[in-house]
Amino acid sequence: MAMQQRQLGSFSVSAIGLGCMNFCHAYGAPVSEEQALRVLRTALDSGVTLFDTAALYGFGASETLVGKALASQRSRFTLASKCGMQGVDVAGNGKQVRVIDGRPATIKATCEDSLRRLQTDVIDLYYLHRWDKQVPIEDSVGALSDLVREGKIRSIGLSEVSAATLRRAHAVHPIAALQTEYSLWTRNPEIAVLDACRELGVAFVAFSPVARGFLCGFSDLGSLHAQDIRRAMPRFSPENYAANLKLMPAYNDIAQEVGCTPAQLALAWLLHQGDDIIPIPGTTSEAHLKDDLGAAGVLLDDDVLARLDALINQRTVVGNRYTEQSESEVDTERF
Repeated sequence: MAMQQRQLGSFSVSAIGLGCMNFCHAYGAPVSEEQALRVLRTALDSGVTLFDTAALYGFGASETLVGKALASQRSRFTLASKCGMQGVDVAGNGKQVRVIDGRPATIKATCEDSLRRLQTDVIDLYYLHRWDKQVPIEDSVGALSDLVREGKIRSIGLSEVSAATLRRAHAVHPIAALQTEYSLWTRNPEIAVLDACRELGVAFVAFSPVARGFLCGFSDLGSLHAQDIRRAMPRFSPENYAANLKLMPAYNDIAQEVGCTPAQLALAWLLHQGDDIIPIPGTTSEAHLKDDLGAAGVLLDDDVLARLDALINQRTVVGNRYTEQSESEVDTERF
């Protein structure tokens, strides 16, 4: 079955894209280059036409993998990357640390590095990964607008910003897409920013659409790698996670009733929230990739959607999505 298409700015893209963070960042030890390249190429051959990476992921390693895997097929897909949060050797000891920096000069320098790693002369959608609150959003978006005029990027996106910040940015240059976390267990976009996107004609790209693995049936906290970012997330603390797991039997029953996998149910729920929503699950497994893409063919009736909404939402999930430090770095609305 051909993949559904959705509009993202001037681009028509697959209804489900691929987030490329997992190959080398955040969830433990990186997979082999061979495995990453295989998953990326399988995704393209399976109908995925939106690939989402960032300068931050693996401090450039993810962009390098995407470039190596897909540069020869550049005309077949829409390429998204991000600036404004990257690795910097602050101490001068060769070790990079994550830094949020939205200054125009930094944005432009980061873009040059990304173009080189991605082996392309233009990035289709370039996001400000985080709004640097020390820099007016107008200045950062102004720099991105310069890159559009120079032909180095084709459109501008924002990540993890509020409705108010989106409107300020959009007044400087049209914003093609806004990306933030959205799933059954993270409903923050429903407060205001999703409505703002629709008011302005901005596509909404949902990252962590399967709740960082929670809605795929993951249950063993002890199996997490020592460097897995979920270890520090409040929802994955032992006490909170035990409470959240109590939601899963009823959720799995609904998936069985519908005739799909738990991951497909989570993605199908998102696809049913509006045709302007594009989830970008990430995976290092070809089997999981194909499972995710199968969600495009899952139809949910109003009764199932209502039951899912009532079962997993901001009132039934225990714990914040981020630590207080991470919350301070984003601009999204909070319940």
